[in-house]
Amino acid sequence: MPSGGAVAYDIMSPSVFLLFLVTVPLLAHSAPSNPLGYFLNCGGSNEVTVDSLKYTPDGSYTKLGTVATINKTDLLPTLSTLRYFPNTASKKFCYSFPVIKGNKYLVKTIYYYGEFDGGKKPPVFDQIVEGTTWSTVDTTEDYAKGLSSYYEVVVMPHGKKLSVCLGRNEHTGSLSPFISALEVKSLDGSLYNPTDFNKYALVSVSRHTFGSEDAISFPDDKFNRMWQPFKDQNPVVASQSNITSSDFWNLPPVKAFSSGITTSKGKALEIQWPPLYLPSTYYYISLYFQDNRHPSPFSWRTFDVSINGHTFYSNLNATSKGVTVYAAQWPLSGLTKITMTPSPGMPVGPMLNAGEVYQILPLGGRTQTRDIITMEDLARSIQNPPRDWNGDPCRPKENSWTGVTCSSQFVARITVVNLTNAGLVGTLPPSIGHLTALSHLWLGGNKLTGTIPDLSGLKELETLHLENNKFEGKLPPSTEKLPKLREISSDMLNKKFDGKATKH
Repeated sequence: MPSGGAVAYDIMSPSVFLLFLVTVPLLAHSAPSNPLGYFLNCGGSNEVTVDSLKYTPDGSYTKLGTVATINKTDLLPTLSTLRYFPNTASKKFCYSFPVIKGNKYLVKTIYYYGEFDGGKKPPVFDQIVEGTTWSTVDTTEDYAKGLSSYYEVVVMPHGKKLSVCLGRNEHTGSLSPFISALEVKSLDGSLYNPTDFNKYALVSVSRHTFGSEDAISFPDDKFNRMWQPFKDQNPVVASQSNITSSDFWNLPPVKAFSSGITTSKGKALEIQWPPLYLPSTYYYISLYFQDNRHPSPFSWRTFDVSINGHTFYSNLNATSKGVTVYAAQWPLSGLTKITMTPSPGMPVGPMLNAGEVYQILPLGGRTQTRDIITMEDLARSIQNPPRDWNGDPCRPKENSWTGVTCSSQFVARITVVNLTNAGLVGTLPPSIGHLTALSHLWLGGNKLTGTIPDLSGLKELETLHLENNKFEGKLPPSTEKLPKLREISSDMLNKKFDGKATKH
């Protein structure tokens, strides 16, 4: 399932591909400030600039991986370095960003293989955002054409951090997931607001301007969304007036309305778009229309809009001020045909300027926030936590943290922590007692020190293994009074535990 596109790597004439090749001109005016968010030059050691956007080194947002330089000429600066993750024992590798809880963010990942590992075929791996597998990264076809690849998703974090991860899957094998650049951009509250982001994310499928020659991105689109040009056999007309971007929920760039496709009087306008086969599921669709004539009492046109023969909107009135029509959840499958049929007696044909399509991605669940905070405390208290202890501890299930087992609910609880003989050095944080769904805590055979914190909050705990460590003092008396505890293995029992407990 495509969720973005591909970009040529030649810095002298950058080009954009989805199915059509276009040229992106270099900007002549002074560079504006970056959009609000994060722009990372992955694997880089210096700030670089691409099309007036400044990308900073990524080392402040991940402690994992190895950096590499791509030894090819004329590369865009963001493609000349990358970060890769060779540890085959780890399930996922994450970046973490401070964010505002409840805000929406547009995440864009960019990949250029460059044969950094000495091979000829790019690795295949998963992308994970906020614990949900968002897509599979397979850049083989793009790389064979000399192109980089990018993917996009709109997501709302449920805490004060947003995680973007690369995960191993059954196709990765011994190869190393990698990433060239990463963008996390804060979106205005109105964008895509019919979507319930507590349940869904939006994965980019297509974003086009119809009849235009050039791609549109930052600074014309303040969120650096890429609007790619689309042309077919339909006539192209130029607009004679500008729209006001803020009049539209999704804040499309003014340039997206500079041209459009139309047809002659009395004829229906038909377009096959998006220009690719789509899997059978639900999509967010937003179409943008404007009467291209000079503003006047007569600069309007009415028509019906249908998609694959089903009515999308009836009697749409497109004026010189522009109008958008959207569907929050619309079923699509295979190829898509959009038909615009003029109202009887209209002196001009229908017109279409731009469109966006996103696949609606059900979220795969997440770990309860308090459990995340506790596990992050534990990771900081241990000098050498497992390397994949980053991102969401429980989700996706196949990429959960090493030694961690979770419940199956949408908001998952941590039920088992088993790090027996893991070679851990460090202490246990006081917050460990906040894992209130924990049934088994096995930390035996490590080099943990300090005192055992209060565990009285672990009402579901059934077995506790702390033996063969270097803890000080005694086990808190409240531990042995836990209602479901039936087994303790510890060097510090105050007395013989009633039941099946063992004392070492």
